[in-house]
Amino acid sequence: MMKYLSNTEETELFGAELWKTVPSKYLVFLNGDLGAGKTTLVRGFLRAAGFTGAVKSPTYMLVEEYMLGARKVFHFDLYRVVDPEELEWIGIRDYFAQDCICFIEWPDKGKGFLPAEPDSVITLKTKGYGRLLTIENFSSKKT
Repeated sequence: MMKYLSNTEETELFGAELWKTVPSKYLVFLNGDLGAGKTTLVRGFLRAAGFTGAVKSPTYMLVEEYMLGARKVFHFDLYRVVDPEELEWIGIRDYFAQDCICFIEWPDKGKGFLPAEPDSVITLKTKGYGRLLTIENFSSKKT
């Protein structure tokens, strides 16, 4: 599926729509250049779930955890990962073993330590003043 998002609000709205459709265990790879709207999409997802705190890119922390009622969301940003083995040190496999939703920005930096195939891949590219969003689904889980 391909969709044009004309502004930040539409990017957040798309994230909010995801909240309504993804199951409690789901893995999303987020691709796009810096500033393409990956964290904005996650912010929309979290807002739809009722989260009211600050949503920032976990670039320096590597992962942010959100408890949303009975659902758990992990937002990873691998931009600063130099060696994918760093993910083993933080216990990346333990995150995926949980009943949780994981968003992973810059998944190419985690090759060999991330599952080879996520449930969905979302790619955001700037186009004019907006974003061109492409979503590819690889699992039979509902999206």
